[in-house]
Amino acid sequence: MMSPWLTLGIAGAFEVVWAVGLKYTDGFSRLWPSVFTLVAMAISVYFLAIAIKTIPLGTGYAVWTGIGAAGTAILGIILFSESADAVRLLCIALIIAGIAGLKLTSSA
Repeated sequence: MMSPWLTLGIAGAFEVVWAVGLKYTDGFSRLWPSVFTLVAMAISVYFLAIAIKTIPLGTGYAVWTGIGAAGTAILGIILFSESADAVRLLCIALIIAGIAGLKLTSSA
């Protein structure tokens, strides 16, 4: 049986995949990027549902969205040349710190 935190990490990783995938769908007008994105969405939500069977809902959802937000912002910098100024990087670091804090204070 997989750890609920590992399951949540997989859910978060697939959230990043589908969020970045949205960029490539061109408003869902491109077939294969759209299919790939929708599959990643389904996988992400499936793993989230499994994780929150054990992890408290508020914690699980916050960590899932935090992984998605931080991961997507980082990939936006890498893949799409989005801003990497110090304030933006600090904000991403704060999201990551929040995720770590929720994990450390969770009873699951």
